Amino acid sequence: MRAAIGVDLGGTSIKYGLITEEGKLLKKISKPTGKSRGELRILKDIAEEIGRIQKEFTKKKGFVIGAGIGIPGPVLKDGYVENCVNLNFQNINPQEILEAMLGKMPIAVGNDANVAALGEMWQGSGRGFDSILIVTLGTGVGGGVVQERQIVYGSRGLAGELGHVVVKPDEKELCNCGKRGCLDQIASATGIVRMTERILRFTSAPSVLRDKPRLDAKMIVHAAKTGDALAYLSLDYCMSFLGKCLAEAGCILDPQVFVIGGGVSQAGSFLTDMIQRHYENNLSLTKRKTPIIPAQLGNDAGIYGAAKMIITQEKERMEKENAVRGESGILWRNSGTGDRSSRVSGGLK
Repeated sequence: MRAAIGVDLGGTSIKYGLITEEGKLLKKISKPTGKSRGELRILKDIAEEIGRIQKEFTKKKGFVIGAGIGIPGPVLKDGYVENCVNLNFQNINPQEILEAMLGKMPIAVGNDANVAALGEMWQGSGRGFDSILIVTLGTGVGGGVVQERQIVYGSRGLAGELGHVVVKPDEKELCNCGKRGCLDQIASATGIVRMTERILRFTSAPSVLRDKPRLDAKMIVHAAKTGDALAYLSLDYCMSFLGKCLAEAGCILDPQVFVIGGGVSQAGSFLTDMIQRHYENNLSLTKRKTPIIPAQLGNDAGIYGAAKMIITQEKERMEKENAVRGESGILWRNSGTGDRSSRVSGGLK
């Protein structure tokens, strides 16, 4: 059996999934990120966990194709990361570092939201569509674009970075990126909590949330769904900025569907209907509005997409090698990189 390892690197946790070429999830685990320890320690942790999963699967006569990694920030096609503000990764190439740590195992690296979009298109709510835009609402706001069933990176890896579109210029607090009023500050799980705390602080309106020593987004969404007026007002306010941002993004990308993922998306149609209303209020150029739907894979979209990314990469590489073999009778090898099909079993050095 052939499978790939999908890794979803987040600010709080790192999720790992062992997924077959056909899309069956065989194993899933989660570990804390420990981002305060620095980028190289994080990458070493990832390499060690990938090595453990590979070793265990090999004992069962399985074959690991490679590993895909989703990172919460802009990523170029070659895996280079200039600046990932949520993890403080700067001017680093995780793809090259992980390949070196893992004995040259094939590695693919992409922006986490782009990767999640690919996962939803492969095994989630994006099936049947050729173009989708996914927004992930977690610790931050991620955005990913898939056109013609391919991840759109952009020339600098910035395609789909909706989280750092400025939607509230009068915001007083700074975003992690150094700007003020980014969508990330308002529509993320962190932003929803921050905005709700402001409302609670500056109003005396009754709410079940006033009894809570510590708020989280799940709590606020639940209160809004069960009729708490203050919670609903706060959530609706936050989602109004997301709806407006999607209307503007639609004028540029015009996807077939918007998919809402991340932890907050577990609110389902209650949340997407709210976003849809604000989106439609801000889009007047067409009567045919793009549907906004919840992600089906939830927090697993990233590991599915990361696995699919490396599966596709290695399939394309093998097709090229077979084509060259067919033409010349000799297996072409990329100078300086060796034969990757033999490197997979190299293991962690």
